[in-house]
Amino acid sequence: MELHIAKDPAQLSENVAAWISNYIQEVLQSQEQFTFVLSGGNTPRQLYSLLAKAPYNMMIPWEKIHFFWGDERDVPFEDDRNNARMAFEELLDKVAVNPDNIHVMRTDIGPEASATEYEALLQSYFSKSDTTFDLVLLGMGDDGHTLSLFPGTPVVHEQKAWVKAFFLQAQDMYRITLTAPVVNKSACVLFLTTGENKAITLKNVIEGTFDAEKFPSQLIRPVDGELHWFVDEAAAGAMEI
Repeated sequence: MELHIAKDPAQLSENVAAWISNYIQEVLQSQEQFTFVLSGGNTPRQLYSLLAKAPYNMMIPWEKIHFFWGDERDVPFEDDRNNARMAFEELLDKVAVNPDNIHVMRTDIGPEASATEYEALLQSYFSKSDTTFDLVLLGMGDDGHTLSLFPGTPVVHEQKAWVKAFFLQAQDMYRITLTAPVVNKSACVLFLTTGENKAITLKNVIEGTFDAEKFPSQLIRPVDGELHWFVDEAAAGAMEI
């Protein structure tokens, strides 16, 4: 695990944009396409906005990137809470992406059907590979969740399925999510975490005893890939570094 600390969210987004751009170009020197899992929530919004502007909109070979999502709320695409919608607004509508390379978690069909369809898609992409995604971008909630792996939910213990749908009682909605097994087969995972409100949780996740039931972000440990935590000083404030 590699920890990267920036002064504030703005500097963090700048650092991550540069890192991602370099990483994509490096990987594409030895393969024809790049698979990138996008995160929802507010934390990556500034990052997406940066990637859509110069110099990254020109440096990154967008037409070679296949986009996936880590999780989705079962709300229509037009809903402000839809993760895919935010990514389109901030990034995908502004760069030269091939529309056929954008793979959303559908919310125009039932959540269980959506999860089944997405699982089949991923299996078709990665069935002949030892690894799955080239890069997975994740966030971490105040409660230590990542993706839609929330503390105390059965999906935290999923060992086989790559995609699951379940009803989250606390939010009164269905969620569709990648699971730890598929993410841990990735070549690289990047957590993006900011804010003093996440400092204690971040300390527990990185430095504390393993307790995935309480801190599901601890589940994300790539088997043969890289794990990077990009955090700001406020989020890192409680850590012993």
